[in-house]
Amino acid sequence: MPELGHFIGGKPIRGRSGRHAPVFDPSLGTHSARVSLADATEVDHAVTAAQAAFAGWANTTPLRRARVLFEFKNLLVKHRDELAAMISAEHGKVLSDAQGEVTRGIEVVEFACGIPHLLKGEFSADVGTGVDSWSLRQPLGVCVGITPFNFPAMVPMWMFPIAIAAGNTFVLKPSEKDPSCPLRLAELLTQAGAPDGVFNVLNGDKLAVDALLAHPQVKAVSFVGSTPVARAVQRGAIEHGKRVQALGGAKNHAVVMPDADMDFAADALMGAAYGSAGERCMAISVAVAVGDSADSLVAALSRRLQKLRVRDSRDSDADMGPLVTREHRDKVRGYVDVGCQEGAKLVADGRGFSAPGRENGFFLGATLFDQVKPSMRIYREEIFGPVLCITRVPTLTAALALVNSHEFANGTSIFTNDGRAAQEFYRNVEAGMVGINVPIPVPMAFHSFGGWKQSLFGDMHVHGPEGVRFYTRQKTVTSRWPKSGSSVAEFVMPTMK
Repeated sequence: MPELGHFIGGKPIRGRSGRHAPVFDPSLGTHSARVSLADATEVDHAVTAAQAAFAGWANTTPLRRARVLFEFKNLLVKHRDELAAMISAEHGKVLSDAQGEVTRGIEVVEFACGIPHLLKGEFSADVGTGVDSWSLRQPLGVCVGITPFNFPAMVPMWMFPIAIAAGNTFVLKPSEKDPSCPLRLAELLTQAGAPDGVFNVLNGDKLAVDALLAHPQVKAVSFVGSTPVARAVQRGAIEHGKRVQALGGAKNHAVVMPDADMDFAADALMGAAYGSAGERCMAISVAVAVGDSADSLVAALSRRLQKLRVRDSRDSDADMGPLVTREHRDKVRGYVDVGCQEGAKLVADGRGFSAPGRENGFFLGATLFDQVKPSMRIYREEIFGPVLCITRVPTLTAALALVNSHEFANGTSIFTNDGRAAQEFYRNVEAGMVGINVPIPVPMAFHSFGGWKQSLFGDMHVHGPEGVRFYTRQKTVTSRWPKSGSSVAEFVMPTMK
């Protein structure tokens, strides 16, 4: 059985804790490897390696750091299919989706290659007689990323390329469910020229997370995962004096107006609800049908569900693969049971699905509920699986009130051909990311990603301009070069003249 360890100080490290977790092939339902789970000693090893590399890397010019990242970007493009195959084999998303994930990660690396420009400060000449003032942004030190199973390439690359480009060193604690891709990213970044210790990958569970939050040499923590864990990470990081950005759960709504192109909206919802088996923090899990749009929307989705191809994730014809683990599949199946018990109308039932030739895989067919009420658990809670709920409301005003009343506020969308309706929606909806006829409005790398309310804990979103600000701190310099013998002591608050 292959054993996956860590990547510390520029090389692969075999785990020494004696603790392990299984890694599965979700399509086959078989145990494919085991991953070592770090203890506190190994956490200290990784952070110490990163701290030892920090001074030299921080003093490397931004241009040289950018050139390392540019070579890293070239290697990512070259190895994109290899990375996608690793993701598909351990996560279960189809190959084309995994390739898209890697591409979105590459886009952040491309953005980080512009770090010499992004670190430019402001300069003011002659703020006083013979006095100039300017600002600059400097790195923090050792930064940590704690990332989820659903995007083992993209979410880490939301974090470490920008942190490293800004002069920090980094310890990544990825999900233990699909660790192969993050380890390969570390090898490629080292091959691109990153000095030993600049980027480290530490596999582990809660024990490792708690040790990273408490470690005195860690300066900043980035997290993506569920809301309860995001809240705990924020508390733990703040308690130990670290800056933190923690992205939590979601229940993303798509509002479908009566004037929308129903075929276009149905196609968009199919991909947004069932792509990656619904295991996306930006998946659409609630369609809010306004007015008389509901019946035609349900009919359009029902026709498409009959043609949905759910297969082995490596099948080039597959639209959707399995869920990541048997336990998660069973949890999602339990939500379908709950929805039926609560009185929602089950239009499509995926509980009995079995992929031909892959009967032991962690498969669940696409599920569609209609007439879902806000009081139901399947509406309130994040299911994180291939389950789409349709809720009916009479007006756009009612749709906005429904969306805004939910505790999660990650992303949302509206489908309409009415510009005024779209304007009213995006101006008044309470969510961090909004799509207009775009089902999954994930911003490009040069904008920032993040939600509102219980979907974000911390002040700053990830990647883009806010990512640069998060991984740096500002310093302001005020400078004067007086002539010898021209000074006198001043005992009042300094003012510029």
